[in-house]
Amino acid sequence: MWSKQRPLADLQHANTKHTTRQGVSVQLTVVLLASLLALTQPTFANNEKTIEQLPDSLDQWYKPVNKRQVWLHTMFALRREMQAIDEYAALRDLPRLKKWSNKFIQHFNQLPEMVPEWDDELELDEITRLDTEVNQGDFKAVTQTLARISRNCRACHRDYRALAAVRFRTADFSQVSISDNEQGEISYNDHMKALSLNINRIKIASEDSRWNSAQQAAEGLRVQLEQLGKSCNICHKDQPPYERILGPASQQMLDELAQTIHQHQPKLTARKLGEAAVSICARCHSVHRSLSDIRHQLFP
Repeated sequence: MWSKQRPLADLQHANTKHTTRQGVSVQLTVVLLASLLALTQPTFANNEKTIEQLPDSLDQWYKPVNKRQVWLHTMFALRREMQAIDEYAALRDLPRLKKWSNKFIQHFNQLPEMVPEWDDELELDEITRLDTEVNQGDFKAVTQTLARISRNCRACHRDYRALAAVRFRTADFSQVSISDNEQGEISYNDHMKALSLNINRIKIASEDSRWNSAQQAAEGLRVQLEQLGKSCNICHKDQPPYERILGPASQQMLDELAQTIHQHQPKLTARKLGEAAVSICARCHSVHRSLSDIRHQLFP
């Protein structure tokens, strides 16, 4: 959409010094990050994908700057209003068509005020044309104009929707700290490293018949998971997410792990440790970790 591009080699430097101008697109070499975003085909080693930068003014319409996801709800309203216009044009129901087109035009005209950087991309002349055709009762022309507006919407979504979701609707764990009984408040990243150390310590110690060390690591793991669970309510105000990942089923799994360690059964210990890793760690990571990593790569 904007003509200027910058290569991957300049991306980190530009982000660090905050000198990248609004509207300048950046060119990323597509590696694992881009594959996770489904931006390329499976063979992507030498492919490149142009990714548009999000305008700075968009920040004010999303949390945490705004108490509501204003931009997101505006998009929902526009989609609903476009559907109503299309249906009532097909039904040739002029009163209801005017009702929904007036709502749509009002919301659409707010977009360049909310994000001035996109003013030239919104094709407001099509909105004016739609208003005229609705008032004239030209149902066929309304349908055709709405189709062109819809194509313009899809083009914008293709460039920006995935980026906006990653930027504004993905948890930022760098802002989360964990209360550790021994070290006080520690970063989320440091806590995750400590969890990984204890999981591997259980595996190593059980294979080498160092059962006291395995037991201590298992006890530490349970404490660490309990501390981690207390941070979930920063985003999840209800219990279900916690219950699914760290609830009674997971506690029973940890009990069974402790029992196999107590009974000095290396094979069963490895099996229970694997089950816990899949049910607890992998289940949470599948939702949060990939998106979090992508967010920090694109928006360091």
